[in-house]
Amino acid sequence: MTLGTRAGLTMGKATRDAFGRALQEIGASNPKVVVVDGDVANSTRAEWFGKDNPERFFNVGIAESNLIGVAAGLAASGKIPVAASFAAFLLCNSYDQIRMSVAFPKLNVKLVGSHAGISIGEDGPSQMGIEDVSLACSLPGMVVMVPADEHSTRKATQQMIEHDGPTYLRVGRGDVPLIYDENVDFQIGKANILRDGNDVTLVANGLMVSAALDAAEELAAEGITARVLDMHTVKPIDEAALRAAAVDTRGIVVAEEHLHHGGLGSVVASTIAQTNPCKIAFVDVGDQFAKSGDGDALLEEFGLTGANIAAKARKIVQG
Repeated sequence: MTLGTRAGLTMGKATRDAFGRALQEIGASNPKVVVVDGDVANSTRAEWFGKDNPERFFNVGIAESNLIGVAAGLAASGKIPVAASFAAFLLCNSYDQIRMSVAFPKLNVKLVGSHAGISIGEDGPSQMGIEDVSLACSLPGMVVMVPADEHSTRKATQQMIEHDGPTYLRVGRGDVPLIYDENVDFQIGKANILRDGNDVTLVANGLMVSAALDAAEELAAEGITARVLDMHTVKPIDEAALRAAAVDTRGIVVAEEHLHHGGLGSVVASTIAQTNPCKIAFVDVGDQFAKSGDGDALLEEFGLTGANIAAKARKIVQG
């Protein structure tokens, strides 16, 4: 992964790995936590919990709709179920079950979608979750989180378990640059300001946070100061941080590894339209499916780069 090189970031572990370790640690101290797996625990890293707690680990096979039904039943029985699978399988295959068995009754089910975005590369479009954030956000009462690195993912996993209600946590396959240290302040619904600036604001989540920091470095060399917000929680969105960005800077660029419609960009635009309308530009996958290929090459081809974020920011500042 080449993102974060301009900003001088050190490469860390994949967010799926951080989720797996955090879940393993939580499982040792919280007997109410159980895991429901769709036969992909070796990929989601939920297997680490399962090896330590085989009596609290349930592999239902490649049957995501049933997975959600089992998780809902466990939640109704007072357990804290973590339902983990690939983002595309979990949100797309079992959306109706999530809607009716989890969101509607407001059950305390923790959904974790791994291998999200186009950066999974060679696995191809059938396994690339690029609409998952949109689907999760559309469900009433669902908290939606997309952490940027291993340390914030650990904190996000802890807060997911502590939160009372349905949540969706999005994690990725590949290693990503370190944005934070172990003492990261991660709060559901509160963005982290990684860099301040008065000319333009870059709002990003997931692996695009490191790309936004790259863009900020590129712009700084030209005398343009960019505020960088890690909007790790898409729902509930940090309205105050966005309102301040709209007032303090000339506009906002939103970057996400997701389809154009329904994700972080849509939520930011909707929020700003109701508070302080300003210029907004978007860096995302667009209205298209990706393809199989090298992960870094796909990010470059689809414009999910610091250079493209910087280009969108220049237009806002100059125009």
